[in-house]
Amino acid sequence: MTIQQRAVLERELNDLREDILRLGSLVETAIDQSFNALSQRDVRLAQEVIAGDQEVNALRYKVELESLRILATQQPLAIDLRVVIAGIHMAVELERIGDHAAGIAKLVSRLEGEEEIDTLFKLPKMAKRASQMIEQSVRAYIERDAGLAYDVMRRDDKLDKHYRKLFLGALQQMQDDPDYVRRATFLLWIGHNLERMGDRAINMAERVIFMVTNEFVENLDDVDDDMDDLDD
Repeated sequence: MTIQQRAVLERELNDLREDILRLGSLVETAIDQSFNALSQRDVRLAQEVIAGDQEVNALRYKVELESLRILATQQPLAIDLRVVIAGIHMAVELERIGDHAAGIAKLVSRLEGEEEIDTLFKLPKMAKRASQMIEQSVRAYIERDAGLAYDVMRRDDKLDKHYRKLFLGALQQMQDDPDYVRRATFLLWIGHNLERMGDRAINMAERVIFMVTNEFVENLDDVDDDMDDLDD
């Protein structure tokens, strides 16, 4: 590859990173807004989140098309190739996280006629942790930081624990008050969306680790072993 070809490829990879960063920002905003809409019973804000999902979808396909064009015209090798492939995976996962945020927003409208919810259980903590995991996964991709991606994978266990506590709390409320069943079901759907966001953040982290190290990591035991290797 000539110096000029390398310069072109670097510019195109930088454009790809910027699009992924923008996509991540859009998704994180959608999460924050959907949860604010839930907390405040703000149907108008929820509708904005739903409408904004179209921009997320459009940017996801832009990333895919640009990635395919880079593969066809530049024929990148080694880590450059993995960066492009990882970019496609990142875009797909972020777009699906956006779908989960829109799913929460859609539930806000269905809750509009319901009585005020006394407690959101662990949902606020779940939303915060999921958003942090997504931000870290995107930053790990941008900075090519495998260590940051490993950290994201460790954080998933706490999110799962929050979801279990949400489930048990909502179940107890349903047993104590049969009229609460419908509202509790909505809360569980919301918790499920947040839990799936965390799973998708893990998918992105795994892809970043492969991008940087050329090795697949799929569970926490692998993470701990690989981190020990890095420390050595």
